[in-house]
Amino acid sequence: MGRRDYRLLRPLESHYHLGYNFVGRPHALPPRSPDTYSRMIICSNLSKTYTHGASSKQVLANVNLVVERGERIALLGRNGAGKTTLIKLIGGVEMPTSGKVMRRMSVSWPLGFSGGFQGSLTGYDNARFIARIYKKDYSEIRSFVEDFTELGRQLRMPVKTYSSGMRARLAFALSLAIEFECYLIDEIILVGDQNFHRKCHYELFEKRQDRTLILASHSTDLVRNICNRAVLIHDSQAVSYDDVNAAVDTYSQL
Repeated sequence: MGRRDYRLLRPLESHYHLGYNFVGRPHALPPRSPDTYSRMIICSNLSKTYTHGASSKQVLANVNLVVERGERIALLGRNGAGKTTLIKLIGGVEMPTSGKVMRRMSVSWPLGFSGGFQGSLTGYDNARFIARIYKKDYSEIRSFVEDFTELGRQLRMPVKTYSSGMRARLAFALSLAIEFECYLIDEIILVGDQNFHRKCHYELFEKRQDRTLILASHSTDLVRNICNRAVLIHDSQAVSYDDVNAAVDTYSQL
């Protein structure tokens, strides 16, 4: 049925070349050279639990996921299943409760995530800060941000005065202004009018069609058109599918 559980459920063991099959029994994996892992993202036994007072909620439990260069992976699941949490863990915005993420390619922050902005600084100042961090030419980034966001004079205003949609536009533009090997995309970034949607689609899915993408989305049409692999998150567990249509069908029945 297109399910490929083994790609998530086996942890990579570079020294002993051991893995785990569907019921957790170890089996041998073919030896790999170090170059094999040079462009991967590896989530190993990744778990995330949120606590509030005496209560706690486990969102993800022992997720093992390998993302290879050039893959376009859809994260499917109902609201609250853990899609955004997994994106934030991969991007390093949040830390796992247990397990680890190994990034062997450059990874964007989650597109649309604005938690790293300094609210008292203007949009331009935040762009200048990003340019310094990534050692990029500020004038080029500024020009791209002006054209892409269409925020005009608002870029001279403190970011704390922005609406959530304006902040998302700025974060999206700054993410695209820096060239990453892997882009993390959450559907909540798709704000604004149809013209802005078209610009996002072109920049992400056409201009950067050779990049790795991890996309959290409820849009089954977008997933079918863009992605070549899917991960379904349900009850804190993650299951990988080679057949995107099979993943969508299963997701639709949840």
